[in-house]
This record gives sequence, structure tokens and C-alpha cells, in this order.
Amino acid sequence: MINGIFENTAFQRTQLQQWEKAALEKFEARMKDKKRPFPCIPATIGFNDNQLRYGFVGDPRTSSTIHDVVLLLSDYTKNAKEYGAYTSLIVFYETPKDLKDTHTVGLFEQLFWQQLLLLCEHDEMEWPDHIPIEPHNPIWEFCYNGEQFFMYCATPSHKNRKSRYFDYFMLAITPRWVLQEFNKHETFAKKIKAQIRNRLENYDFIKIHPELNSYGNPDNYEWRQYFLRDDETSLSQCPFHQILNKNKE
Repeated sequence: MINGIFENTAFQRTQLQQWEKAALEKFEARMKDKKRPFPCIPATIGFNDNQLRYGFVGDPRTSSTIHDVVLLLSDYTKNAKEYGAYTSLIVFYETPKDLKDTHTVGLFEQLFWQQLLLLCEHDEMEWPDHIPIEPHNPIWEFCYNGEQFFMYCATPSHKNRKSRYFDYFMLAITPRWVLQEFNKHETFAKKIKAQIRNRLENYDFIKIHPELNSYGNPDNYEWRQYFLRDDETSLSQCPFHQILNKNKE
């Protein structure tokens, strides 16, 4: 397994294991698809401009895997602003056949929140003062190493919501400052968001999830968008609720 941040250079590609190369190739094919373009336009811009960074980690069920995720995100957080205005960290998890065969969307959802909770436990920095500890707050979002991030998860079990399907368990981690920069140009951002929703309607085999919203809106909770189920349901309470409040005490 390649260690550290992967920049997708020709030399680094020769160092990839078979599953890592397969995951990267499938991701590239999705980003390059012109007939059925991926809905998230900023992600495709970041890919085309080589601003995305990649990481490969082990089976999400293995306890040691989180240590590799911690190293990746810590490294990425320190250097992200050098990568460009559309950067994100893409984390591919080794996803054996038995994991794909046995895990439903619901079980992958549990794995996803497990990873975030473990990241939080390994975070050596205090939760930022300007971000509420309570996830049921419109300006709450996941933080690590003092930075705010939007978290996206894709799984092999999503069938209807193709925008959340990937052959491997995968996270896309985007710094809040990337999204702030994007939204700075209001007219442009509004136009792109409309195009994204139009692409989603054509990409997925199901209606746009009702939880998709904009950060800061009074009726929005970011955590509900991190993992979208394959239907219109969602968790009633964020798994972070108990651990963050416990740490606060």
C-alpha cells in the first residue's frame, strides 16, 4: 500500500498495488465521463486541474486502518492550500469482496460514522471555538486538526443514488475554505449549483435527497449530507451528538 498523500504522478502510479490502481482508474473514468458527467462540477474541475489528492488505506473494519487515515488527513490539512482552490482529499479504502457482498447501505453508514468518530478521538487539537459542539446546529460541521471539512461518502452498495456509488468504500474530504472561495462569486456559484442539481436529476435513479441544502441555512444540518442513503430517509440524530457532548463535559 502506498504511504502518504498520492499526487497521481506517473512514477507514483508504478508503486500502486492492484486494488489501488483499479480504484484510481475507476475514479478517473467517473471524472472523465462526458456522456454521463459526474454531478459535482467543482470536483471535476479539481480533478481536471490535478488539484485533488489521494490516499489508500486498509479495510475499514480493521482497527489499524484509522491510523493511516489520521496520517493522511493530518498531512493533507497542513498542505492543502498549496494544492489549489478546488482541492479535496480522496480516500480509497481496501474493500474486499466479502465486504461488498455482506454490507448493505445501512452497514456502510455505520462504518462511515465509525471512521469519523475515531478521527475525532485521534484529533490532537481542540474543537474550534467558533464551531458549535452540537451537530444539530446549522453552522456545525466536522472538524479535524483545527480545520472545517465537508465529508462525502460513497459505497459499493448504493444502487439508486448513483452519485453516492463507488466500487470501493470512499471518502471525499473538502476543506470549508474551498467551498467559501467557490461561493464568494455569488452569481457564478448560483449558476453552478443549478447545473449540479440538474446533473443529479439525470445521474441518479431516485429523486434528489431532501437533505441536500446549503451550509448556514437555518433549516440545514451538514451532517445529514455526509452520508446519503439509497432512499429519502436519514438518521434522526447525528452519531457525534453523544461523543462531542461527553468530551465537552
